Amino acid sequence: MSRLRLLFVVESGTDVRLVEGLAEHFDLSIIAREITGGRAINWPLSKPIPTVIGPAGRAAFAQFTFRQLIRRREDFDVALVQGYSLAALAANASRQFTSKPLLLLVCSPVEAYYRCRLVHPNAHAYRKHEAALLTFFARANALGGPEYVVLSQHLEDTVRRHGARRVHRIPIYGIDTRLFTPALQTKSELRKQLKLPPDVTLIFFSSRVAPEKDSETLLRAVRRLLDAGHNLWLLHRSGGYRQFQRDAERFGILERVIATDAVHPHLQLPLDYQACDVCVQASREEGLGFSPLEALACGTPVIATSVGGLKETIIDGQTGWTYPLGDDAKLAMRIADVVINPAEAHRRALKGRELVCQQFDRRLVFRQFAELVSSVTAHSSQEVHA
Repeated sequence: MSRLRLLFVVESGTDVRLVEGLAEHFDLSIIAREITGGRAINWPLSKPIPTVIGPAGRAAFAQFTFRQLIRRREDFDVALVQGYSLAALAANASRQFTSKPLLLLVCSPVEAYYRCRLVHPNAHAYRKHEAALLTFFARANALGGPEYVVLSQHLEDTVRRHGARRVHRIPIYGIDTRLFTPALQTKSELRKQLKLPPDVTLIFFSSRVAPEKDSETLLRAVRRLLDAGHNLWLLHRSGGYRQFQRDAERFGILERVIATDAVHPHLQLPLDYQACDVCVQASREEGLGFSPLEALACGTPVIATSVGGLKETIIDGQTGWTYPLGDDAKLAMRIADVVINPAEAHRRALKGRELVCQQFDRRLVFRQFAELVSSVTAHSSQEVHA
């Protein structure tokens, strides 16, 4: 039996793990917007996938997407479009000419992320007309009646407020629990291998530097703990690491920060989690949050803000510790709790790994997604031939 042909439209860059997971289950092709100074897919693919790069401008890319979907309508069975912005609206409009099913993949609450610009010191300017456009695109896409795939209940609630009717909760790309797994080596051996400082409390922060990620609260918390005499270091991996270093210098803790570009998600990232004592997710907003799930899969304790999709996975007293948004004093207390109570930290991390294996394993979630696509495509085909 031939595999379904899935066309993936990427407007804002995507993760190699998502792309390669889709390629395992579908005859995959990609239309991607050019990311100036960046990559449409964050790491090179292990196998080539037919990819067409469109214009960098969002309006131009939306027009490009519309034309491509119509021109290539005999070459795909179903389209998957990232997000619910302008390119998604163009794909929605193209359905009048293609008669092909459309799924919108929603990984983040775009309007909520945009509002975070209001409180972030280094963010791009918040513009009311841009915020209004995001709301318009969200509601217009919902009126088009596509299928939605969301990562969390939080995101399902978000798109239903837009007016979405057919919503499926599947957390792709999930976690590869065979790679993200508790370490076989000791932390000392791992840190020597990775050239990380031994005999210290090592905190991992892998989020990109962006208004919604609130790295400033973490830096303030670390400053508090250093002032109280704790022997802490902070490990950060992301494309925005230079800004993170500047912010750390502003808080007077640069000498306790190791910051580099993002590392390969398969080859080194699991080792970083395993080598650290705790992972902190300090988000102001979050659709789901894969970094805490990766940490838990590795048996590393997690502290997270009690916001958005994080509230569904990081349960205080069960799978981790939580703290109120922006409260650096409470975050510092939670970090101290992990250090003082290693047995409890281990217990919560193991409980978290159970959750990840049961609900977020990549094999499970991609199988769920493949079954959904098959069902949607079969139903669409029946309607066309009715």
